[in-house]
Amino acid sequence: MFSNLKRLLIGRPLKSAELGEQKLTKTKALAILSSDALSSVAYGPEQILIVLITVGIAAFWYSIPIGIGVLVLLIALILSYRQIIYAYPHGGGAYVVSKENLGKIPGLVAGGSLLVDYILTVAVSVSAGTDAITSAFPSLHAYTVPIAVVFVVLITLLNLRGVTESASILAYPVYLFVLALFILIGAGLYKIATGGIPADMHAPVGTPVAGISLFLLLRAFASGSSALTGVEAISNAIPNFKEPAPRNAAKTLLAMGGLLAVLFSGIVYLAYYYGVTPKEEVTVVSQIAETTFGRNFLYFFIQGTTALILILAANTGYSAFPLLAVNLAKDRFIPRMFMVRGDRLGYSNGIIMLGVLSIVLIVAFKGKTEHLIPLYAVGVFIPFTLSQTGMILKWLREKPAGWAGKLAANALGALISLTVTVMFFLTKFAQVWPVLVFLPLILYLFHRINKHFVAVGEQLRLTTCEPPVPIEGNVIVLPVAGITHVVEHSVNYAKSLKADQIIAVYIPFEREEEAVFEEKWKRWMPDVRLVTLHSPYRSIIQPLMKFIDTVERKARENHYQVTVIIPQFIPKKGWHNFLHNQTSFVIRATLLYRKDVIVTTVPYHLKK
Repeated sequence: MFSNLKRLLIGRPLKSAELGEQKLTKTKALAILSSDALSSVAYGPEQILIVLITVGIAAFWYSIPIGIGVLVLLIALILSYRQIIYAYPHGGGAYVVSKENLGKIPGLVAGGSLLVDYILTVAVSVSAGTDAITSAFPSLHAYTVPIAVVFVVLITLLNLRGVTESASILAYPVYLFVLALFILIGAGLYKIATGGIPADMHAPVGTPVAGISLFLLLRAFASGSSALTGVEAISNAIPNFKEPAPRNAAKTLLAMGGLLAVLFSGIVYLAYYYGVTPKEEVTVVSQIAETTFGRNFLYFFIQGTTALILILAANTGYSAFPLLAVNLAKDRFIPRMFMVRGDRLGYSNGIIMLGVLSIVLIVAFKGKTEHLIPLYAVGVFIPFTLSQTGMILKWLREKPAGWAGKLAANALGALISLTVTVMFFLTKFAQVWPVLVFLPLILYLFHRINKHFVAVGEQLRLTTCEPPVPIEGNVIVLPVAGITHVVEHSVNYAKSLKADQIIAVYIPFEREEEAVFEEKWKRWMPDVRLVTLHSPYRSIIQPLMKFIDTVERKARENHYQVTVIIPQFIPKKGWHNFLHNQTSFVIRATLLYRKDVIVTTVPYHLKK
């Protein structure tokens, strides 16, 4: 039943040879990997206004120069990540750049930050998309968290079906959103040009504002820079592109940068000219659309596509998180299971883990986007800063042709990214302080996992000087619960191994049982030694383990190997297992931690 349900939800398994068919074209990649960056247009400009309104509506004109500053940072990041794509064509982005140029610890800081950031990408995107839905339908406000969780589950299932299939479905909403915003921006600019919007709805650029300060402007700039989250995703996901992958990825990155610049500039300008004031239950884009079109079809079209892309922007995390996890797993900093491809050739363990952790965040923060955005933004600007700094060192060390221009672009990006990171810590410390807790914890976890893998490798390597232990004989211990076909089958198997000694062990709870069973065994299997261990406390595990330890100590002296053979009957139907004691399972689980004991299970399959 489970297998049929799995096939229904994620489709038939794909052969490894079909991997090439799962690569993305530039058109599909732009939709999948740019959805996070493009969707942030829906809340990035709003974050600027939320800071400026603390001084007054007259300060809204500062959103124009702040928006220009964000565009400068965007250009620096696009140029930098374009260079990273060509310099590191196998993907990995900020993690690989930081590790190779700054060292292991900065690389792990970047990698850990991005892992958390992609989890936040899903949580923030779905929460913001749910906000857009509840803005249009206020009666749904009470169901924000359940709606968000359902969307995460659906996107997770969609990604488990494979990269190409998810891209084919998700490309349409992304391009519809771009079309909707172009319509909105075009109609808004036309309305402004024809005098449809009174000029007195906003303060003129340059209006003196009491209480404004450089610190507040930097704080607004840092908040607005949240619109740039997701820019690095393409550099992480180069292996997902069709060949030539680096060139296709670089072209997709430039297309994303151009679209993001136009859409962000348009929304910032319309919000300023319309005099839009941020409200808790109505987004800035919703207010602009309502002012431009009223509550007609175009308004709901814009709100619908905005909600869709905000929700589907989570797919950027699903595309980049598994590939980053693969790089970390290859370097032995996270479990190896993240390197395993699933039935549909995607890294399904990473996809499932991302979905589960995102749901935990949404429930913990009750779907409040504004509580997640600062943590989300600082989590991505730390890798931004590290990757830019790493590229600076790379150019200074290698000095290729045209390195001075590349160095200047990276230096500008590093400086601005560092400024944004510092401003987040100075102005939103109450919301971003968890970074100072989880990053050291993640680094410690990486260290412990890596230490384990190194230790395992040293012990498994044949070149180690540990001498092999000689085995000169074999003693078999066979726990029995009665005289049955299951035990008979196991005894016959034990005899086939030609062991030096076979010891059957029976553990009765009553003395009367002990004598009766010994008599039956003597008549049934006289050539196999039986040991009975009376258990007055009705425990099977404790007396059995003590006996095995005793046998093992004596066997070790003679260089004998102890093998425990566990008889186990297998019911015809899976649910029948719940009707029986799982004693054999408990014995097996306990013995696995006995250093010098081999455990063998002999199954006996029931027919009805």
